[in-house]
Amino acid sequence: MEPALDEAVERVAVTGEAAELLRRLTGLHGPLMFHQSGGCCDGSSPMCYPDGEFRLGAADVHLGDLDVGLDRAVPVWMSRSQFEYWSHTHLTIDVVPGRGAGFSVEAPEGVRFVIRSRLLEA
Repeated sequence: MEPALDEAVERVAVTGEAAELLRRLTGLHGPLMFHQSGGCCDGSSPMCYPDGEFRLGAADVHLGDLDVGLDRAVPVWMSRSQFEYWSHTHLTIDVVPGRGAGFSVEAPEGVRFVIRSRLLEA
């Protein structure tokens, strides 16, 4: 597992609504993590797992950590192949109504995490 290419660049953020949900989900599942693959369908949504449940490897890039107001931040990872496409973007994790992937911890809550992106500022 390799850190993001430029640690000085803030690449990830979280909305207030998503941070609130992450605090609640942490109470249910313990520490959490995100992984953004590059797959199709649900694979292109950010997936939230109990920390350590998703197996990371050399093909994953650590984008940063989300401060959601807990003792421990929520790390965000992305597959290297996806990072090559999104290396110029800042990502914000948000939450919207609707059913997401069955593997992501928010699925039973009737909501799903989404990524909102914008170009990185110089």
